[in-house]
Amino acid sequence: MTQSAQPVNRKALFLSACRCEPVERVPVWIMRQAGRYLPEYRAVRQKHNFLEVCTTPELAVEVSLQPYRILGVDAVIVFSDILIPAGAMGLPFELTDKGPVIEAPVRTAAQVRELAAFDPERETGFLMEAIRMLSRELGPNVPVLGFAAAPWTLACYMIEGHGKDGFPAAKTMLYNDPHLFRSLLERIAHAQPGI
Repeated sequence: MTQSAQPVNRKALFLSACRCEPVERVPVWIMRQAGRYLPEYRAVRQKHNFLEVCTTPELAVEVSLQPYRILGVDAVIVFSDILIPAGAMGLPFELTDKGPVIEAPVRTAAQVRELAAFDPERETGFLMEAIRMLSRELGPNVPVLGFAAAPWTLACYMIEGHGKDGFPAAKTMLYNDPHLFRSLLERIAHAQPGI
């Protein structure tokens, strides 16, 4: 009778790789966008729009787990979107099949001042709950990864109102009113007190 191999501690493998330490193999994970080819993901999206999946913990967890269950990847990335903080700051947006759309892009000092600081547990509790659910489901040996936009990236989307090559409106604000651009970056960077 052969003894079964010890299960891989995926978290230890991942963290060792992050520290550039020698590893037995390179850990593998798939960003949520890469799951779009999975029939299981497409089945969820036929019933629910993108933002609904992001803001419903059970749906976010299901979609997050699909590459792990089907492909056996080493880490799970929570399903979300980089504009979630913008919504929490009071900037409404839609996530369409063609990308994000912000109806009232940030272009003035008054709009920057109106952006709110927020409590992640209150305004983005759905994301916190999805992370907790994933951590419970996966246990201590599988890393749960999140992702976020740097203030620069989030500012570009908030100014432009949608994805656009080169973000010309953001660059125009940067060159024409660098103080306004900086105040937006600072507002974004400090929007989540205590983080």
